[in-house]
Amino acid sequence: MNLRILYHGNCFDGVSSAAIFTKLYRTKINPDANVFYTPTMHRAGNAFDREQFDGDENAIVDFKYCADERLTWWFDHHQSAFLSDEDEKHFLADTSGKKFLDIASASCAEFIARIARDEFGFEDASLAELIEWAHIIDGAFYESPAQCVELRSSALKLMQVIEGEKDPKFVEQIIQWLTEKSLDEIIESEEIQGRLVPILEQHWNTVGIIKERSVYDRGVVYFDLTGTSIEGYNKFIPYYFHPETTYVVSLSQSAFRTKISVGSNPWAPRPRIHNIAEICERYGGGGHPVVGAVSLKPDDLELGRKIVKEIIEELQFED
Repeated sequence: MNLRILYHGNCFDGVSSAAIFTKLYRTKINPDANVFYTPTMHRAGNAFDREQFDGDENAIVDFKYCADERLTWWFDHHQSAFLSDEDEKHFLADTSGKKFLDIASASCAEFIARIARDEFGFEDASLAELIEWAHIIDGAFYESPAQCVELRSSALKLMQVIEGEKDPKFVEQIIQWLTEKSLDEIIESEEIQGRLVPILEQHWNTVGIIKERSVYDRGVVYFDLTGTSIEGYNKFIPYYFHPETTYVVSLSQSAFRTKISVGSNPWAPRPRIHNIAEICERYGGGGHPVVGAVSLKPDDLELGRKIVKEIIEELQFED
């Protein structure tokens, strides 16, 4: 019997969610299941590749809903969980007891663990540290920007590896390790250390570029990473250098999308007054009230710059 799990790719919470659901499934549903993993990324239109549902059962964790009868399990916590009203109606009509949404949950990993306990009687003490860190990372419950940017803990180092790793097969290996080992054991492994050293070098290079390119004005920091080959970055770097800001807006470009990232500073002297998910939804994106993104086609750079300008103008305070 084959289980296919689609998870939010290059995301600590997505990877953690895949690991937790794997343990739930193998413990309570089918211990002999062959589990296969597919990273899913936001892109223009946010469409799924329907051929990805090739398992006897198929699950999506920490990602948007798909109104496909082959989808067996679904767990998400994003406000922007549905691509259309029809998708939401399809979810609401589901009576399988295997599809769950809680937009109040800070992390999908914590949500799956809670559903596993309450609905399926599954609880594993060895997952507690992973659940706690997924909650901290996805909910941005850090002590300070320095805690996240300086990457001193095993969980934050692993986060950086997951976000920077290009090989989905290696991320699949990380998911498997998360079902078997502690975060310290994973970080100390030779395989992770071999990737971590260059990733940390790239991280500090990115820190320098963001510091150089960041411009602060009336509560918003903006920077443009196009042309740098940087596709993703530690979202707390701007607050490390601009603790006075409330919001951050950035533009980046990769082979499969032009991306506008929008975030809010948990330590801001002036609190957030906008729902970022709602702003991003207007442009076909989404996320959470505190953080979100818009994905455009790779060559839609000028459109991206236009949207960035509009979002910045909406977020700026009147001094």
